[in-house]
Amino acid sequence: MKIHSPKLEKILGLSFQNQRLLLQALTHSSYAYEHHPKASADNEVLEFLGDSVIGLILADFFCSAYPDLSEGELSKYKSAAASTLSLSQFAQKIKLDKYILLGKGEERSGGRKKRTILAGAFEALLAAVYLDQGYEVAKNLFFPFLKKSYKKVDSRKFLINNYKSALQEHFQKESLPAPVYKTLTSIGPDHRKTFIVEVCLGHYPLAKAKGFSKKNAEQRAAQIALKSLLGKKMKTLTAETFILKK
Repeated sequence: MKIHSPKLEKILGLSFQNQRLLLQALTHSSYAYEHHPKASADNEVLEFLGDSVIGLILADFFCSAYPDLSEGELSKYKSAAASTLSLSQFAQKIKLDKYILLGKGEERSGGRKKRTILAGAFEALLAAVYLDQGYEVAKNLFFPFLKKSYKKVDSRKFLINNYKSALQEHFQKESLPAPVYKTLTSIGPDHRKTFIVEVCLGHYPLAKAKGFSKKNAEQRAAQIALKSLLGKKMKTLTAETFILKK
């Protein structure tokens, strides 16, 4: 397997001592299966480790950036930054999509643009950096992305949450039953389905939206419903998370 690691290392601002770690971090299971079906040469184990490495870095960052927040509020910030969408956006910023090794089928189906693949590769990459260079280097690599994304958020004025749980919390506050989500239909081939979901208050439809997964479509439907209910009290942060004024 060949990879243009010097270009990626230049973007990252570091040089791997163990190039195999970098190669493994960038090897998707579809590529590994096609080339080494009996060997565990893909990035899934590193992705597993990277999830914990990123979790520690995020806890480190948010505890330092917002020392006055409660544990519950810190957890919401951490969850937002660790979401598939957020991690895939971090991956795009370092052009990680250009260096991931994909199988032919995954390549044809647009795998380089899939958020799950990008997020997984980013987690694996942070794990590889951690194993090769140590925690401080991994932290220093990730912190600039976090500072850029969250430095303008005033924690005294805003709460962060996801659309679905926030809609449910809003309904509970108003003594209303929990919102109900219905999958109306799905279109497209299995590897690229689009789901259309409707959110209702009882039998009354509030909003409907489409997404690349049921979860994503539900979040978008909840977002539309919240915007209708809250108006300017809600400020968008990402497609899966938002900031709600206190």
